[in-house]
Amino acid sequence: GHNLLVLAHDLGHYTQLGTTIDDAIGEAFDKTAKWLGLDMRKSGGPAVEQLAQEGDAESVRFSIPMKQHKDCNFSYAGLKTQVKLAIASRNIDAKVPLSCASSLDRSSRADIAASFQTLKSVPQRVAVLHLEERCERAVEWALKIEPSIKHLVVSGGVASNQYVRARLDQVVQKYSLQLVCPPPNLCTDNGVMIAWTGIENFRVGRYDPPPPANDPDDFMYDLRPRWPLGEEYAEGRSEARSLRRARVHPSLTSLVQASLQQQ
Repeated sequence: GHNLLVLAHDLGHYTQLGTTIDDAIGEAFDKTAKWLGLDMRKSGGPAVEQLAQEGDAESVRFSIPMKQHKDCNFSYAGLKTQVKLAIASRNIDAKVPLSCASSLDRSSRADIAASFQTLKSVPQRVAVLHLEERCERAVEWALKIEPSIKHLVVSGGVASNQYVRARLDQVVQKYSLQLVCPPPNLCTDNGVMIAWTGIENFRVGRYDPPPPANDPDDFMYDLRPRWPLGEEYAEGRSEARSLRRARVHPSLTSLVQASLQQQ
């Protein structure tokens, strides 16, 4: 999983405001759901959200990630470790599904889910508060760059979590923006997202012609699993080692802009 905060100026023109240093929020939700023995058929976000409604959000105190860093980058590895330790301390066995857990065991799992996400207690909404803080700062930065922006678009698996949507809706209302999310059934469909991006680029003529029929079968493609969409916003540059190592390719924005100048 990966969290990315991007200001989209136009198709193929992006400014990166924040990114994931280690683990994304979706990874944290999925691992928490797995360790709690939850049904993962609808992904971790909705599963944790449902169980959290039964728990006591004050029972486990998790610390908010990267509180001292005033940027828009995400880090959920430490929170995952905190959750894992809390689960181990309560002797919760992930191999025992929630449906087979005793009432006491179920209560312990619900308390951890509530403390991790929280629907009831504002101070303890740890996982989502980290997301809120980063998104709010990104909105402020984006408005400095493009004062005319009107929307915050949230997509991906965690966007199907209603609590996440509710909290981010509170953020955008402060700035008179509108929150836009895909329908929940499309939030986890990466294929649709990739295909739609392809359609948008195809419409404006940005595509490579198909290879000749006589091309060798062992044609090599340059795979870029961490290809940056845009240049980093100067105020948001991180000194995190993992981010420095990730910048091994020119950004997509720089390549698109260069091709437009050549036309």
